[in-house]
Amino acid sequence: MSNKHFNKKLEHHCEYCVYGTNSEFSNEVLCLKRGVTDAKDSCRKYKYDPLKRLPPKAKISNNYNPEDFLL
Repeated sequence: MSNKHFNKKLEHHCEYCVYGTNSEFSNEVLCLKRGVTDAKDSCRKYKYDPLKRLPPKAKISNNYNPEDFLL
């Protein structure tokens, strides 16, 4: 199993926490434990939810050949 989605060095932020919900109107998180907090804040109740993190987009090269599209 690949461990690239569970990075131990990932900083703790409320926006990635199980207890937090991102606000639609501002850059704040609605936390079940602490109330309204900043997205980059964290507390000792932090629990990582991997489905809330958007991984960086993969870079695609522009070096295509016509043979790449043949079946």
